[in-house]
Amino acid sequence: MPFLFRALFLLLLPLLAGCTSLYFPPPPQVPLLTQKGEWSAGIHTNFSQNTAVQGAYAISNHLGVMGSASFLHANKKQSFFGSKNDRQTQDHDFVEGGLGYFTRLRQDRRVLEVYGGLGVGSTKYSEYSRETNVPTETREGTLNKYFLQVNYTSKEKKSFHVLGRDWPFTYGTALRASYVTLNGFRLNGLAHAPEDNIFLEPITYTRIQVLGPLQLQMISGSNFGLKHRKYLKAANSVFQLGIVVNLGGQNGEK
Repeated sequence: MPFLFRALFLLLLPLLAGCTSLYFPPPPQVPLLTQKGEWSAGIHTNFSQNTAVQGAYAISNHLGVMGSASFLHANKKQSFFGSKNDRQTQDHDFVEGGLGYFTRLRQDRRVLEVYGGLGVGSTKYSEYSRETNVPTETREGTLNKYFLQVNYTSKEKKSFHVLGRDWPFTYGTALRASYVTLNGFRLNGLAHAPEDNIFLEPITYTRIQVLGPLQLQMISGSNFGLKHRKYLKAANSVFQLGIVVNLGGQNGEK
């Protein structure tokens, strides 16, 4: 039952998040690599339509590479609480890659990963008058990002019983620190001063084994901006729901 309450909280969390920032964080990738030749792949999305495709590969027993592509193309005429006064469109495309170290701890019952990397992308926000359907405000620019991330998880599976069967699950935590810059920034078509920010994104994640190596993954956490910024701030949810597959790992599974 505590697990079900936690899952319900995860589903409601994105409804509390705002959407006024030009930065939509992709979900922190947690491949949980354990040995050479293992690979991980996943796809995640959320209620803001921020979707990410991710992959990682262990090139040695302690060295891994990972990459992801995320995109958001939304045309919002209504909010969860009713009609909006203005129509909003959001276009956000972002790619990132990283290199890192992984190891097994506590008699192979834990996995620790440390990754560093960079990302690039483009972002645009437009707001339209409901009466005239012409843009009343546009914001656009390019994003550059440098990040450092630490993942820590338990490989010991627990389970909960529902729908007449046991569902094995594992869980863990991650912390990502990112330095993001908004360059070539244009407000209503006119050049505007660039912005930058430092984001801290602590998350927790739970993986439920559905069938074989196929796992359902839920990510929830917070997003903190260490600098006060108007257009590049921590206003968007890091909640994600997705599917993850790991193959070639220790004992064939996590």
